[in-house]
Amino acid sequence: MTRRPARTPPPLPHASTPYATPPPPTPYPPPHPPLRRDSRATRARILEAARRELTRDPDSRLEDIAGAAGVARRTVYVHFAGRAALVEGLAAEAAEAIRLAVTAAPAATCHPATSDAATDLARLVLTLWPVGDRFRTLIRLARQDLGPDRVNQLLAPARDLVTAVLAHGQRQGTFQTTVPPDPLSRAIEAHLLTLLDCVNRGIWSDDGTSAATAALIAAGVAPDTAATTVDGLRTRVATHGPSETPDSLQLP
Repeated sequence: MTRRPARTPPPLPHASTPYATPPPPTPYPPPHPPLRRDSRATRARILEAARRELTRDPDSRLEDIAGAAGVARRTVYVHFAGRAALVEGLAAEAAEAIRLAVTAAPAATCHPATSDAATDLARLVLTLWPVGDRFRTLIRLARQDLGPDRVNQLLAPARDLVTAVLAHGQRQGTFQTTVPPDPLSRAIEAHLLTLLDCVNRGIWSDDGTSAATAALIAAGVAPDTAATTVDGLRTRVATHGPSETPDSLQLP
């Protein structure tokens, strides 16, 4: 009986081969989504505290903001490199809120043949006012922390839409034509920002109704007509709800 030769075991891998040592076992993926959610929640809490504290005192320190947010100062630095980055975070939130409001806004650019420019302008101001009211502290911080270019970037979507509405209203004969649409839009913008700053300083209060009426008057609408237009919008939403108002925005 012929004996089979003994099987020679394969040589051990040389130390220079990629499998000289077994690779470590692949770990389970870390729970990134919960961590990201926690991180987003912390960032949002810091931004909300910054908005409140900077509205109360534009010179609030990062220590004050951290305390109001219920986090350590070093946690603030995890999310924001410093005060400038924190203010920019607020500006980014404001820019997104403005973008969403403008995206939802019906205007002369959407319905040039049938849209009523006075109603469009009033509705737009009523919709943007809560955004401005929420972030009104940025008005006082704009020159110090953001700079004119960033402010123009923030306001451009709303400014462009207001300019389109004003141009439509001038063609309709609804608005005054002494001033062209673009500078008239900037004048109304400055007017509204001043009113928001008055709210911020505690010398005036408004839910947007008076501001929208003032914007219509500045555009050339007679005061009684301006008040009736804004009151009509408010009444329509109160009676039918925003979803029942044709082409309406979600008025506050």
